[in-house]
Formats: sequence, C-alpha cells, structure tokens
Amino acid sequence: MSGSGQSVPDVFADAMLAVRLLRVDPALGGIILRGDGAARDAVVAALCEGAVVRRVPRNVDLDRLVGGLDLGATLAAGRPIAQRGLLAEANGGVLVMPGAERADDMVVSQLCAGMDSGMVVVERDGVALRDAARFAVVALDDGIEEERIATGLAERLAFRFDLSGVAADAFRLPDAAPTGEVAVDDEQLRAIAATAAALGVESARAALLTLRVAKAIAALGGWEAVSDLDIATAARLVLGPRATRMPAAEPDADSEPPPPPPPDDHPGEQGNGEVRRLDDMVLEAALASLPRDVLAAIAAGQGRGPISRSRGKGAKRKSPTRGRAIGVRAGLPSGGLRLSLIDTLRAAAPWQRLRGRDDSRIRVRRDDLRIRRFETRAEATTIFAVDASGSSAVARLAEAKGAVELLLAEAYVKRAQVALVAFRGEGAEILLPPTRSLARAKRALAELPGGGGTPIAAGLAAAHDLALAAAAKGRTPFVVVLSDGRANIALDGSTSRAAAAGDAEAAAKAIGESGIAGAFVDISPRPRAEGERLAAAMGARYLALPRADAGTMHAAVRAVAPA
Repeated sequence: MSGSGQSVPDVFADAMLAVRLLRVDPALGGIILRGDGAARDAVVAALCEGAVVRRVPRNVDLDRLVGGLDLGATLAAGRPIAQRGLLAEANGGVLVMPGAERADDMVVSQLCAGMDSGMVVVERDGVALRDAARFAVVALDDGIEEERIATGLAERLAFRFDLSGVAADAFRLPDAAPTGEVAVDDEQLRAIAATAAALGVESARAALLTLRVAKAIAALGGWEAVSDLDIATAARLVLGPRATRMPAAEPDADSEPPPPPPPDDHPGEQGNGEVRRLDDMVLEAALASLPRDVLAAIAAGQGRGPISRSRGKGAKRKSPTRGRAIGVRAGLPSGGLRLSLIDTLRAAAPWQRLRGRDDSRIRVRRDDLRIRRFETRAEATTIFAVDASGSSAVARLAEAKGAVELLLAEAYVKRAQVALVAFRGEGAEILLPPTRSLARAKRALAELPGGGGTPIAAGLAAAHDLALAAAAKGRTPFVVVLSDGRANIALDGSTSRAAAAGDAEAAAKAIGESGIAGAFVDISPRPRAEGERLAAAMGARYLALPRADAGTMHAAVRAVAPA
C-alpha cells in the first residue's frame, strides 16, 4: 500500500473492520462517516443491525435528548411525570446523528457528557432521572470543505472515514468475538506515543483509543496479547486520519551519522534499535492511511497565522424577538419579548397539587412565566484590498483579479456584502463601498488599472477604516489582502522602503489588534517573508497564490475564502 493514501476497496474494508471492533468494544465511542452513497449506507446498516437505533433530529430539544418532564402526562395526573430521552433510549444500541457537523453546542455537550459517564442524569422541573446511557455514535458528516464535527465529539469517536465515491462491496459481517483481557507491552505503548507525536496528534484520547483498538483487534483474533501488527493496524485506523503534520524528514545520507548508543547494561531487555524499528513500522502504517484530503489540509495549514473561528461569518448575537431559538429564561413577556407557552406550562405543572388544584384549570403564577431566547447572526462584510502597483501589474495582477472574482462569488453566495479597495501609486482608493451587487464589484475590478508604487500601509488603513465602519453598523467585517507584501511608499508619500515597511506593519497590527478576522494572499511570483510577516501582524491566514490552472487556483483561494 502506498503512502499517498488508501485504495478505494481498503477504505470500505477498514470501515467494516471498525464496525466489528465497535461490537467488540463499544467504549471506542463510534465512527464518523463523510460522503454519501451505498458504501456509507452499508456501513451504517451493518453497525445498526440487530441493535436498538435512535436518530438525533437536527432540531432536538433538551427534554427529548436527555429526558425531563412529560408535560401532557403531568397535567393529566396533577403530579410530575418523567420521560426518558434519546440518550437513555439508545442504551446498549446505536445513536445516529445526521448532519453532525451542524449539531448544536448543547447537543454536543450533552452527548459528550453521556459518553464520558455512561449515564444521563436529569434533575429539574420537579423530576429526577438517572439512566444508563452507553451507546455507539454514528456521526454522519455531510459538511463541505472546512465544515467539521465539533472537536469534543470527534475526539471521543475512534474511527473516521471518507466514503465519498467509494463502492460498497459484498460483505458479510462475522459474529464478534467476546472481549477478553489482552496483554500489551511497554514498547508497544511507546510506539503509539511516538507515532502520535510524529503526526502532530496532540490529544491523549487518540493514543488511548489506539491502544483500545489494538486490544479489540487482538480480541477479534482470540489472542491473549497484542501483536506489533495489531498496533500498526490500530495506528492506521485511529492516528492516520487525525494527522496534522508530516513526520520530520530523515537526516541526509551524507550527513554525519549519530554517535553509537551506549553499551546495554541489561542484555535481557530489547535495545533502542528494536524500539525504533517498531516505531517506524507503526508510523509507516499510519501514513499509509492518510485520507485523500489530509495531505492537502496539512499543506494548506503550513505557514498560516491564527485561524479565526468566524472565517467571515457574521458573529452570533442574542436577540429578544427574532432569529434561531436557543432556549428560554424566566421573565415577563413585555417590551416585545415572546412568551413560551409550553415552557411556562412545564414550569407550572409540577406545582398544581400544591396550589390546590381541584378542577381542570391550570394555575400559573408570575414565577412560572418563561420567555423565548433567540440568536441571530450579524451580516458579514468582506473587504478586498488589492495591490495594483507596478510590481504586481508586471507580475500577477491578472491572476490576482481572477482570484478576487472567485472570492467575490464565494462572498455573494453567502449573502455577504463586499467592498473593494485598491492601492497603487501614492495612496489607496475605495473603488466600491460595501454592496451586495456582484455585477458592480466585478465591473470595478475589471476597470482596475495597474502601475506605480506599492503603498501597502495606505491600502491596509483604508480597509481597516471600512471594517470599523461595518462593525459600527452591527456587521462582522472580514479583510482579504492580495499583495506581494513589499511596500515602497510610506504613509507620508516618501519612497523610503524602511519607512514604508514600518508603516505597513503598523497598519497590519492595527487590524489585528481590532480583532478583525482576515486573510493575506501572497501574489508575488516567489513568496518571500514580507507577506508572512504582514499576515502574522494582522493575525490573518496566509496563502501563497499558486501558479496553476483555474481548478487548482480555485481550491487554493477557497482555503481563505470567508466561510
């Protein structure tokens, strides 16, 4: 198997192996499945066969998820009646989460708490529940590009597979062997830790899950001890898909060899050379399982600055009257606040007997009133600052315009406002104030001439002013700079390169200190350190624009496009 990734049949076979391992050891948490089609359906069907299955709806509320007050039964009986939630109902079975990458934070936190404790505990609204909740999670990830399942949940699920375009082979799942105590030695533990470190997998959960998977593989074979091959297979299944970097390169053959190891005072123990050989075998197996998109994701992450969570999305804000419902709180329905009738009844129901209920009327008091809470997302404004100086015009202004057009289209699809700033000669010009008109943006871009000096500081300052103005209007700004990073015109109009570089860095720092998210696209023929320094000062993502065909450029540009 090559280190470039798995062949298509291997992905499906490994997913089915993961199903068998989950049956042997449900404490492995579950499996993340990307893509759609027959292969994914076959894996889900195999895991759910013969098991209790519950699906988590996208709009599930807290009471349905973990349990709580059964409002209808409570009102009929005049006393609190509890109902179990999905987590307790799935005990001993499988919990399927469609669209898991968009799961609400509340759902993720409750799910993680249940997986950690194996219990669901509810004590509110006059009811107390304590139920076992041990289940395997099937997280169906339908996201595109950077959309991913919440880290807290993903860390608890041992397996993840991308089944996009994978054909489902005929596969009969044999019965799982009973789990027994399986021995593992210290050198195998060290090999797991060394492989995780080499691949940049920082979570301790991943290493522990790798060990559990290796033991489950040995249990499937009916063996009493974990073999080195079991460790390698476990690393391939668990650590490979979690890799965040490639291992450090081996030293050149011409370099001076390392000094020989000291004499072994314990000839009965395995030497360091054998440990390294096991490490190499496990690491090679993990590298062989890198999914199709991992190498690209690792490469895209190199040299970037801090990544803003918003990535151009409007910031979430509380709203009293509109938006997505996020819960309720006690309060009076005044000043435009909306009463939540169901939650009000739920708060009043447990107390009906104490309030002297002697007929069918429900007695509601002021303290029972609940009002809805909503959350809206602020409108986003994406500001493009384009270097139209002579150096860029000679080099890659045409390609930069193509990249901006792609970014404009991305922003338009997400209903973001866009603005365009060009800097050349001795200053910067706002070619297009914030607008939703894609046609106007493209027309302004097409008419942009090139030539003159490179006043980067003026361009960044103009973009910063637009961003602050957008923020003052309640919008969320996102700044995208396309430049070679080599300033030669200072803010005072002088041609001192040192002053120009200092002004540019100060303007970049001002953007970063304002908390404005952004991206810096280096459009120079050969990217140099100036662009990376400005990106770091902005706290922005950095990307060198590739010389490539339209498809490759599109993929690279989308890496910094506002989400």
